[in-house]
Amino acid sequence: KSDSDTYTCDIGDAQSRAKLIVQEKPCIFTEELVDTEVTEGGDVILHCETSKSDSPVKWCKDGKSLRNSSKYNISRSGFEAKLVIHRAEERDS
Repeated sequence: KSDSDTYTCDIGDAQSRAKLIVQEKPCIFTEELVDTEVTEGGDVILHCETSKSDSPVKWCKDGKSLRNSSKYNISRSGFEAKLVIHRAEERDS
């Protein structure tokens, strides 16, 4: 993307110019979430991988965004995004 710019080619007094626009590749899942089971009271780890390490990831449950808390630990390391659910309860299903 940083190569996007106007480029010129000069020969004597003549000049030709063109604008280059480099479009960013979309981020995709290279490893998707998988269905997981855990015994009530246990911790569970959900993880996925994306094609870009710097793309923002948002974890949701029932359409609502999750945040780091004593219940949820959200982390990102390189291409991997991870959600740890502590002390899983039936309502976490």
